[in-house]
Order: sequence, then C-alpha cells, then structure tokens
Amino acid sequence: MENLSFGQAVDAAKEGKLIARKGWNGKGMFVFQRPTDTFTAGFIQKIVTIPPAAKKWFENNVEENQPVFFTPYLCMKAADNTIVNGWLASQTDILSNDWCILE
Repeated sequence: MENLSFGQAVDAAKEGKLIARKGWNGKGMFVFQRPTDTFTAGFIQKIVTIPPAAKKWFENNVEENQPVFFTPYLCMKAADNTIVNGWLASQTDILSNDWCILE
C-alpha cells in the first residue's frame, strides 16, 4: 500500500508492519514499532543495554519479582544499517501523504 497519511502508516506499524516514505526508497530505510515489553525487576539485571546505574536503582528500589513495563516506541532502520531507537517524525513526515507499507 502507498500514498498513506502518517496516521495510516503509524496504524500499520502498530500492527507490526514496516513503513517508509516514498522518498526513502532505494536507501533501505524504514520505520517499525518496538512493542511493549514486561520484565521483572530481577531480569533487568541481565539486560546488557541497561546501564549499571539504572540496574542498581532497580535493585535497590523495586522488588525482584515486580513487573517493569517498557512502553512501545518507533525505531528507524537508517541508510547506514543502524537502528535509531526512539525515532521522531519531522513535521514534514507527519504532514506527508507519501507513506507506504513495505512488503
């Protein structure tokens, strides 16, 4: 699907689909949603991408079996093959109607 509004594209990302703007085609760029995750505070200690100071805070302030919720967020696969966590759309992106769903 193509020629979508940003809202339509975001709805597709919420369904697990990859979205992009037509102008990005050929660069391999797309946006996807990281879903909500739930871990116990004790499991947080095993996640390598959480800094030691945050791990220590959870260890000292949250019961080991208490759930910790990670909210969903958008990520972009950039042209250089990096993943941009917490990607934010520009005003141009939001107002454009050239969004598409990648197959």
